[in-house]
Amino acid sequence: MTSIQHDKLAAETHEVFNQPTALENYNAYNSDQVLQHYITEFGGSWGTNRLAEYGEKVGNQLLIAGFDANHYKPEFQSHDRFGHRIDQVNFHPAYHELMGTAIKAGHHNLPWTSPKPGAHVVRAGIEYMHTQADPGSGCPLTMTFASIPALKHQPNVADQWLPKILTNQYDPRNIPFYQKQGLTIGMAMTEKQGGSDVRANTTKAYPIGQGGPGNEYEIVGHKWFCSAPMCDAFLILAYAEKGLSCFLLPRWHPDGTKNQMFIQRIKNKMGNISNASSEVEYRGALAWMIGEEGSGVRTILEMVALTRFDCMVGSSAIMRLACAQALHHTGEREVFGKNLHQQPLMQNVLADLALESEASLAISMRLANALDKASEKQSSEEEQRLVRLGTAIGKYWICKRTVQLTYEAMESIGGVAVVEDNVLPRLYREAPVNAIWEGSGNVQCLDVARSMIKEPKVVSALINELEKSKGSYSDYDKNLEQLKSQINKVEESQLRCLVEQMAKLWQASTLIQHSESFVADTFVESRLGRHHAMYGTLSSRTLFEKIISRSKPDIEK
Repeated sequence: MTSIQHDKLAAETHEVFNQPTALENYNAYNSDQVLQHYITEFGGSWGTNRLAEYGEKVGNQLLIAGFDANHYKPEFQSHDRFGHRIDQVNFHPAYHELMGTAIKAGHHNLPWTSPKPGAHVVRAGIEYMHTQADPGSGCPLTMTFASIPALKHQPNVADQWLPKILTNQYDPRNIPFYQKQGLTIGMAMTEKQGGSDVRANTTKAYPIGQGGPGNEYEIVGHKWFCSAPMCDAFLILAYAEKGLSCFLLPRWHPDGTKNQMFIQRIKNKMGNISNASSEVEYRGALAWMIGEEGSGVRTILEMVALTRFDCMVGSSAIMRLACAQALHHTGEREVFGKNLHQQPLMQNVLADLALESEASLAISMRLANALDKASEKQSSEEEQRLVRLGTAIGKYWICKRTVQLTYEAMESIGGVAVVEDNVLPRLYREAPVNAIWEGSGNVQCLDVARSMIKEPKVVSALINELEKSKGSYSDYDKNLEQLKSQINKVEESQLRCLVEQMAKLWQASTLIQHSESFVADTFVESRLGRHHAMYGTLSSRTLFEKIISRSKPDIEK
């Protein structure tokens, strides 16, 4: 053997085989049988073409943009090169691509610009897919979407702002709002000393002139979390003479000067990297009062209710992508002489992940369906009440389950899942965010209890929803009767147990009514028939392959 031959052989140490292809260059809608099912089931079939078009973008260029927007973090620039204070946050072009594409698709406005049956369902489908490309850019999109009901409380402000908020144009320039054709809206409530307790806020509002709803105020104070500080205006809370009130605070003053809102820093977060969360101070910033003075919490809660709903959809989306990655990877990899999909223990894990993912999407889409019904002219109060209670239940349960599911998906893939080239590390860091933001788990449980006391009919709305599935499974019926007997007797320390029971029964009920029987069978047996702790503990009677096949991404479509 010559030295040249030897050197060549030494350089080729091995052949790469038994490695799956990347989950890329696919249609996130056409490949997702479960998403298609619930879009159709809850009245969104008219949006199929729109969703398929967006799904193609998510599985291709937006997938790449998501990686770039998270690799190149937003950077804060306090002054321009001539020394002028500009409070500019600079983003990678990929972030603007994500924002512009989503706004063009109606992520931020669809139910408001096309108010017909299924609009919230279709819009939730767009959000569900967009989150799989990048959860961070979903924050300003969600806040813009959710701001509309709150702003409508103040017609003189709404008349000026809504036409530009509701357009499908994205304009990221740092210029006055009246010079732009498309606007985005943020929110800032949290302060250092208060956290979720917004009544502990210290920010003050001083009237300019007569004051009152729709009039101008000067705002003095701070916000510890102001996400997406490049939005054109922010809904905030501040104390006026008659109490905590809601205000719309623009980034630019109507006279063309920079408003007295000063970014202190960008948060260095573990997740939600593409989204610039900031600390801000208001040093006499101009704002308009929205709604009645002293009614700020009630006004802004209309926005918070929708952002919490989006937390449900967003966390369900993280579950979906984690599950899809695990199903795709294991479907193309062999271990111990068999494809991983043929290994019984792995089948149990994968089927369990798929089951959890579908159950989360099911109640999210059921709530989107309730939002559609609640917005109809002759709306059902029952649906409105289900939205009121269901949002807190769903946000609590889905957002908490996402963390464990994402980790389990990583373990199914193995060591490569913790390498940053893979999307799983980003999903894992993202997974806790929705559980904390917009009210943590305890806040959601206390909200459930508060709703039950203040509006007892919300309990009837939930029970009536659960009664629809009675009679199919003894385990379901037994758990339902147990809930009904305990629902008004639970101590505060046991609220998490109550909300967990509500959530699992609601998921089971939705699957019984709207999914395949083999999915409902397995969910009821595993979540209600016995205590379900770790994923991968389904009964040997489970139809593993059917559940896996239902959720595995069909990248050929």
